[in-house]
Amino acid sequence: MYTYKMIQVPPNVSVASKGRKGNEAADYLESVVNKMADDGWEFQRVDAIGIHVQPGCFGGIFGKGAEQEHYYVITFRKPLSDAS
Repeated sequence: MYTYKMIQVPPNVSVASKGRKGNEAADYLESVVNKMADDGWEFQRVDAIGIHVQPGCFGGIFGKGAEQEHYYVITFRKPLSDAS
């Protein structure tokens, strides 16, 4: 048996064009996964999740439609006996 933890990460990683190497997204995810591994969490996967956001009262009055937002979630697990 396991306990699971999900970490939401930003859909975009911002970098300065001057220092761009082309592997910034991988470096960012690697740092998150390694930090969690230090705490005993085992990496499982990364999922994209779409959220359908309805407009508020004023947006609806002015004809604004629903918007789709995308998020990324990293899933980790650890055995129940190790969970704290």
